[in-house]
Amino acid sequence: MSMYDNPDAHEQDRTQPEGLTGILDALASAVSSARAMPMSSSVLVNRAELLDLVEQARDVLPSQLTRADEVLADADQARVEAQADADALLARARERAAQLVDAEEVVAQARQRAAEIVREAEQTAEMLSRDADDYCDRRLADFEIDLGRVLSQVQAGRAKLAGRLSGTEDD
Repeated sequence: MSMYDNPDAHEQDRTQPEGLTGILDALASAVSSARAMPMSSSVLVNRAELLDLVEQARDVLPSQLTRADEVLADADQARVEAQADADALLARARERAAQLVDAEEVVAQARQRAAEIVREAEQTAEMLSRDADDYCDRRLADFEIDLGRVLSQVQAGRAKLAGRLSGTEDD
């Protein structure tokens, strides 16, 4: 007796797949392990199981896209904060320079220090911006890898089905 003959047996064995890749793996497994119809390339699948897995995939995908949006928003916020810090540093440097204008030597030193503060602020802002961009790139790369896996699984599944449909694969 197969799991398709006894749906209760399958319900006991089912574990909740984790993430979109796990759901797609479960879909592929359900289709590949489905019982073949005699004298046909069609198979019998458990409709409720497949619809449940499709619904799980629909539920997971928006959360992953939402997380990617959050990562981008966090990076933008970090960039805004870095710019605000740089602006505050620059404003403090200008105030300090204005206070030291009274004496010639003090003015020269103030200009030098103001230039250092501006360079430091620019370096800090550039570093924070680069770090934010790097963080976004890593998160997007992870997302790209996940999507690549999903795409290759879909392509492999379609190729297998195409082989079955053309009658080139022996069952």
